[in-house]
Amino acid sequence: MFTLKFRLFGKFSVERDAQLVKGLDSGKEQELLSYLLVRRDRSHPREALASLLWGDSSTEKSKKYLRQALWRLQAGLETRDLATPQVLLVQHDWVQLNWQSWLWLDVAIFEHAFTTTQGVPGKQLDKAGAELLKDAVKLYKGDLLDGCYHDWCLFERERLQNMYLSMLDKLMGYCEQNLEFEEGLGYGSTILRYDRASERTYRRLMQLQYSVGDRTGALRQYERCVNALDEELGVQPERRTRAVYEYIRADELDKVKSPAGNSLQVEALPEVLGRLRRLHLVLVTVQRRLQRDIKAVEQGMKTLKH
Repeated sequence: MFTLKFRLFGKFSVERDAQLVKGLDSGKEQELLSYLLVRRDRSHPREALASLLWGDSSTEKSKKYLRQALWRLQAGLETRDLATPQVLLVQHDWVQLNWQSWLWLDVAIFEHAFTTTQGVPGKQLDKAGAELLKDAVKLYKGDLLDGCYHDWCLFERERLQNMYLSMLDKLMGYCEQNLEFEEGLGYGSTILRYDRASERTYRRLMQLQYSVGDRTGALRQYERCVNALDEELGVQPERRTRAVYEYIRADELDKVKSPAGNSLQVEALPEVLGRLRRLHLVLVTVQRRLQRDIKAVEQGMKTLKH
């Protein structure tokens, strides 16, 4: 049972036993608590915290503001249960979050899911790993601390958003592998809301839409890709994206099969073609050498006979 729940994705909130904790309405107090929660694995010098949050004030005033903020946070987070440890450990020179099992933090669960599945391609995820990621991305109600534009927050916001996009991409791969096409389309659409020029995502969405029988939608997805790449980056789609488009336009994407009977990754066709051409060149060279050697041997045999 979690006594305190901290939500940092989207709008900041703190709950105690399913009730919102009041008295933490100050932006600076929320920012201080959020900073300690995000960087919960270390202790922080009080002087550094004061400078971080009240850097536009004198050293004396910034330390005073920090003392006041810490007092209000401790008052708001303390519990009536004397057996429950304090959430904040405040010392003369240091401050640290006292991370306990009865504390719940959306960012902590989110990071755990990312770390647990790191290095595992989406198509190799097992059901447990996929469920872990699905639960994690649901926690992402918005970017970290909407409305906060402090440098530290912008850095952490970008870091967590990159994790979010990576997990969505893995879930797309899992859905492709397990024929969960509709769900995969949803993950892909979410990625494009954050990264409009993600060509890889457009390519996978084209294949997913074709897989659910929406050939027209797949072709329109390509047009969106062309427009987005031109407007955002001033470039044209890659050759493999155009290859997917051509197969879909010819209504032949499902005819491209691997020996095992599974759909061959069309995005890899240019690389496959390149390897086959190089192999063909090697075979032609070997054939020419064999023909030359055969002629030389035949000529030598004729000379011996005379």
